[in-house]
Amino acid sequence: MGEKYKHFETAVVHEGYDSKDHVGSLVAPIFQTSTFTFDTAEQGEKRFAGQEEGYIYSRLGNPTVQALEERIAGLEGGEAGLAFGSGMAAVSAVLVALTKAGDHIVCSQGLYGCTFGLLQLMKNKYNISHDFCAMESPEQLSALIRPETACIYIETPINPTMKMLDLEMIAQVGKQQGIPVVVDNTFSTPYLQRPLAWGCDIVLHSATKYICGHGDVVGGLVVGKKEFLNSVAMTTRKDIGGIMSPFDSWLLLRGLKTLPVRMDRHSQNACRIFSKLKNHPMIDKVYYPGDPNHPDHHIAQKQMKQGGGLISFEIKGSKQDAQKLLNNLKLIKIAVSLGDAETLIQHPATMTHSVVPEPSRQEMGITDQLLRLSLGLEAWQDIWDDLQQALHSLAAGYK
Repeated sequence: MGEKYKHFETAVVHEGYDSKDHVGSLVAPIFQTSTFTFDTAEQGEKRFAGQEEGYIYSRLGNPTVQALEERIAGLEGGEAGLAFGSGMAAVSAVLVALTKAGDHIVCSQGLYGCTFGLLQLMKNKYNISHDFCAMESPEQLSALIRPETACIYIETPINPTMKMLDLEMIAQVGKQQGIPVVVDNTFSTPYLQRPLAWGCDIVLHSATKYICGHGDVVGGLVVGKKEFLNSVAMTTRKDIGGIMSPFDSWLLLRGLKTLPVRMDRHSQNACRIFSKLKNHPMIDKVYYPGDPNHPDHHIAQKQMKQGGGLISFEIKGSKQDAQKLLNNLKLIKIAVSLGDAETLIQHPATMTHSVVPEPSRQEMGITDQLLRLSLGLEAWQDIWDDLQQALHSLAAGYK
């Protein structure tokens, strides 16, 4: 962590907020206001001109939102943070800020479906092209970089195939080429993985997921260099308007305080359920970064603290069999998103990645038999009992 807090578990509770600045309130107050008053007309002029610090209007800045931004920046080891109204608002703000018409982006082989959709929109409307890359070696990545390449955009672990990418290697290529590396760190959170520490330039989150942890907020966060984020705040975020509300910021500050405890439990549950799934006769393949036999396990060991709370697995059968399995579940909820207290399961090919054309889905490794499981905080035995009875029901249908 930074100089102020040496341990993550302490910083996640205290970073970015001092009760002495808010009449002793232990919890950060919610500044539920759209605008702020000026003492004089001259003060208003100075603030709009950037000659004096202070709040103007909550689309431009708010004390509750700022506390969250400072906390996530400290946790990721970055200079500054920015909060947005959704994860995709964060993704789009960063990509719009980094590119112009005619530019090019190199992406990881797999991406969240809406990120894929955004890239297609940018291609169709602004001729901003992109290439997908497995990024298994510096040479493979460097071969796709052009003079007009504006950034390298990656997920690791990749949604939903759990493929791992070497952050240090990709960051080195980015530095050599003078191109920023953007990392979607939603699956890992800064507790399990800190991309900036490996040399990457910008890290972002769908805060809706593990950062919140309770399924009651939609939001996004970005961390990076202060100069870059200031430019995003005063252009892309200000003018497009994808801001986060003070109340949602307050909820995320509350959720963050338990992040280490929750991530430990999510990861422990995932590890235990993985050990059961890998030996089940109805399961064809299981994808989990904590698997010693995962082809990228060495990368996970290098840059992740634990294997995380997500597992993807392929069942033996068809798309209809995968849907039957979901329909047979009783405790586990069929829902997109992840990182909640409840265990969630979804079918990527028809849900989160349905916007991706089938040939591209196949290239990403997203089959009709693939399911993504987000382990919650329940007793792992109860989660397994539910999976086991659903798998048993599916197997009975073959007899």
